[in-house]
Formats: sequence, structure tokens, C-alpha cells
Amino acid sequence: MKGPYITEEHEILRKSLRKFLEKEAYPFYNEWEKAGKVPRGFWKKLGEQGYLCPWVGEEYGGFGADFGYSVVLNEELEKVGTGLIGVGLHNDIVVPYLEAYGTDEQKKRWLPKCTTGECITAIAMTEPGAGSDLASIRTTTIEKEGAYILNGEKTFITNGIQADLVIVVCKTDPKAVPPHKGISLLVVERDTPGFLSGKKLEKIGLHSQDTSELIFEDAKVPKRNLLGQQGEGFYYLMNQLQQERLIVGIGAIAACERMLELTIDYVKERKAFGRSIASFQNTQFKIAELQTEVDIGRTFLDRTIESHMQGENVVKEVSMAKWWTTDLVKKVAVECMQLHGGYGYMEEYEIARRFRDAPVTAIYAGSNEIMKTIIAKKIGLR
Repeated sequence: MKGPYITEEHEILRKSLRKFLEKEAYPFYNEWEKAGKVPRGFWKKLGEQGYLCPWVGEEYGGFGADFGYSVVLNEELEKVGTGLIGVGLHNDIVVPYLEAYGTDEQKKRWLPKCTTGECITAIAMTEPGAGSDLASIRTTTIEKEGAYILNGEKTFITNGIQADLVIVVCKTDPKAVPPHKGISLLVVERDTPGFLSGKKLEKIGLHSQDTSELIFEDAKVPKRNLLGQQGEGFYYLMNQLQQERLIVGIGAIAACERMLELTIDYVKERKAFGRSIASFQNTQFKIAELQTEVDIGRTFLDRTIESHMQGENVVKEVSMAKWWTTDLVKKVAVECMQLHGGYGYMEEYEIARRFRDAPVTAIYAGSNEIMKTIIAKKIGLR
């Protein structure tokens, strides 16, 4: 299924990307799952083919592509495995902050390497004691000798092990009232003194996606690495979260479609009581119900993507899409595993991995409970 925003050029990209992934990703994905990370060499290959940040301007190494290219990239990467979300985070969540709020000097310094794969990025919001409530973060800075001295801890950081650039959400004014007015964004480079990549976190799923803690102990960050204006960080985050949550929804629907494809193929081949499982009414009804819900989700998501591409404020719709699709991906994973029977619980079957990877989508980029709070506010309930 393709949305109305998908053109012939987008489909040409999809065809070439799929061919690339069939050669460079699918054969190695299980190895990456066991290794616990996607190798930097794969990032470099993505960059060589123009698959990293294609929306960036030509002067920085991109080709000014529209968001439809990002949709195609995220869909095809998700079909390989949800563990490739680090690429989507780099392309469509972190680097857009650099483009939107960076100075000319910062853009020239960072963006070209982000398009080649030489520079992998991350964003550090969550802390051991602060998740969705960004105003309560405790990572702070003081100004000293022309630099920001950064102290604090971050956790659950996607791309945390391999990141060369990390956008760190911190408080440059801990005494600000209200608290969110003291939040700023600092870009911390890998070789910054006092910046330590903490332990790699062992997760239930997303095994190939490197997730870690980050530690800042008197990390000395040059003042020129302040992103945008001091004290404006909270507003920058709110502006960019619309696209971040949309990316999660795109991945969730693509995962649903992939799981249905796997399951339909399986039930046609698997036999019980002398006939295919697909011939049983229960199987037919289950898959018919799931396909209906996925198609409804896809239709709403496509409409929201189109509005986003036209520059509309669709915070309410994105929040709806994010919670609906990520709740749905969990449901599809459970039902599709059940239809695989005992084989669905075996590692050699992709559905087992999909079952592990699905639940966290309802948590990251703002939990689904937060999405419902936003929707309630947007429809005048608070």
C-alpha cells in the first residue's frame, strides 16, 4: 500500500534501497543481533548510496529530498528489522535539530559527515529519574573559562555506544521558573573530556540496536556547541517531537505489514488435520481482523504524513497515530505468533524476534499514556 505522497521517484528509491538491503543487510542481520550492534561499515555504505539524511541541502552532502524519501527509507529498514531504528533516529530525528537550530558554522562542521556515515548521532533526553517529564531533568551545566561544564547521567540512549555527536538536553539555568525555561541543548562530541559512554544496556528486544547509558563528569563542552539559543531547548524539543513520533508510527505500521505477510505465507504452508491452517475459519477471521485494523491504521497514518509534509501542525493526529499504531503492532505480534504455533516461539522464525521488538515502541518517543494526555488536551479536556 502506498500513500498519496509517494511518487514515481520515491518508488525508484524504494526499488534501489530494497536491492541494496537484500545484499548488505538481510544476510547479516542475525549476526548483528548476536553482536548487539549494527557495524559502522554498514553506516558508511548507507552514506555512499545517499541513504543518510537525503533531505539535507546539496551544500552539505544531501540532495534536498522531501519527507516522502524518509518514509520509504524507514519502511524498508523496518522490514529488515526494528533494530535498525538507529538509522531512522539519525536521519529524521537527531540531524534535523542540527539543520533547524545550528549556525552556519555548525552545519558546515557536522552535516556533511552525517550524510556520509562518518558521524553517527544520538539525542540524550531520558535520565535514570526523568523520562517523559523533561522539566525534571537533573543534568546541569555551569559556565567556566568560556565553556559549559556538564554533569549528569542519561540512559536508554539509542546509538549511545557508537555515537560521534550527542545532542544533550540539560539545564543551563537550574533555578529557572518555570523549570522548562532553563533547558538548553548542547552538542557533545565523542572526544570531549569528561564524556563517558556507560555500559551497554541488555534489552529484551532490539538486540542489534546499541543502547547505552551516557555519563558526564565535568565534561568541558565549548560554548560554540550550544545549539540554538540558551534556555530555548524545551521549545525546540516540542517543535521536533511531531516528526519523531511520526517516524515511530511509520515503523510500527511497516512492522505490522511485515508480520502479516510472514503469517499469511506460513498458514498457507502449514498443515493440520490434513489441510492448511489457512483453511480454518478461525485463522481466516483472525487475519481478516488484523488486516482490517492495519489498513485503517495505514490510511490514517498516510493522511497524517501528507499533512506533515504540507507543514501543518498535526500534533494531535501524530499523537493519535503513535499510540494507535504502536498498540496495534503489539497486538499483531501476539496474534501472529499464536498462528505460528510452537514454531512462533523458535528463534529461527522471524516472528519471534518481532514479538520481542514490538512492545518498546509504545514506550519510546513519549509513552502512549503521554500521547493520550496530549490528545485530551488538544480536544479541550484540560
